[in-house]
Amino acid sequence: MQILIKSAKIIAPLSPFHGQTQDILIDNGAIANIAADISAPAGARVVSGNNLHVSSGWMDVFAQFCDPGQEYKEDLTSGANAAAKGGFTTVMIVPNTQPALHTKTQIEYVLSKTRYGAVSVLPIGAISKNLEGASLAEMYEMRQTGAIAFSDGLKPIQSSGIMLKALQYVKAFNGTIIQLPDDTSISGHGLMNEGIFSTQLGMPGKPAIAEEIMIRRDLELAKYTDSAIHFTAITTRQSVELIAAAKKEGIRVTCSVTPYHLLFTDADMASYNSFLKVNPPLRGEDDVAALKEAVRNGTADCFATHHQPQDWDAKQVEFEYAKHGMIGLESCFGALRNALPAVSVERLTEMLTTAPRAIFGLPEAKIEKGAVADLTCFEPDEKYIFTAQHIGSKSRNTPFLGTELTGKAKAIVHNKLLFENH
Repeated sequence: MQILIKSAKIIAPLSPFHGQTQDILIDNGAIANIAADISAPAGARVVSGNNLHVSSGWMDVFAQFCDPGQEYKEDLTSGANAAAKGGFTTVMIVPNTQPALHTKTQIEYVLSKTRYGAVSVLPIGAISKNLEGASLAEMYEMRQTGAIAFSDGLKPIQSSGIMLKALQYVKAFNGTIIQLPDDTSISGHGLMNEGIFSTQLGMPGKPAIAEEIMIRRDLELAKYTDSAIHFTAITTRQSVELIAAAKKEGIRVTCSVTPYHLLFTDADMASYNSFLKVNPPLRGEDDVAALKEAVRNGTADCFATHHQPQDWDAKQVEFEYAKHGMIGLESCFGALRNALPAVSVERLTEMLTTAPRAIFGLPEAKIEKGAVADLTCFEPDEKYIFTAQHIGSKSRNTPFLGTELTGKAKAIVHNKLLFENH
């Protein structure tokens, strides 16, 4: 199949065509030509748009696809469809399934079901058996099978001993541990950020210290082992400061932020909207300002959607009983553009492309003649109302329905396939 991308501004700092508006011809999955004006070959599929941009394919580092075990919320096919609609060509999925992704057989299951799709789905192997946090899972075998990194996903590792062993273990193959920083012995009963709004709303709070204590501990363990750790969904000013200081010290640490932690604050909880019930919780204005500055100055390395599908019954209940999480792949770029209007498109795409690949040891997706086509086409300034037709997930737990977003993915090219977002 031949694909022609017409008049697209190329955003790829390592490409000789960076910043130029060019046509890109793709033939059988490879970039055959890049030039100012290429005539469409007979039968070629053409991608065009207003103010069209193209970058290497976007990558998400933390999403839940619920397969196996809870396919009524999401499965590998619908999850990949949600990713494609959001402009992602590669997605790392957490091991919080039933059974957990804690053996090479489970890793093989994910890879075999998604190998030939338009989106590469890369499983994160569990650190502990059955995600119980008590003993290490078969990490080396999972790595050999294709696990991209290791984490207990939505269940943070509470034991210092297990985290220490995991950090030591992955050094044998230069792996990376992902931690969602949360001391559940402190935050376990909280429903939202601890602060003035939790008091006003009469809801038990999750204090920032539950996140910051875990970051302090794991930074010390990463320093002790000289191993690589990635904190996902950091949310507080002090978390940013701790990680920035650790980077200066030479500790092998990276971190990601979610679009919704950049856009919403705990003040938005006044509506008791269960779609805003997430973990870690939405924080205060000062924390959000610190996260935005971390994006601008490079302390935050990449974005993580924390796409977490929930069925209708899990959210349409009293706030106390509602499950955590929102879907986030489809709305990611629009939410980022809304939250960070002053941040350049180049910086945003760097955090969606080169940064996550570098962190997790994947080769750079290049935009040059002869390269394998792994591309995202998008219109960064298009304004539109986010509706159900923009959702590829089986679930609808998002606060963005009916909201005007800025910036939209138009198409992806990956695995010799074209997925267009109409």
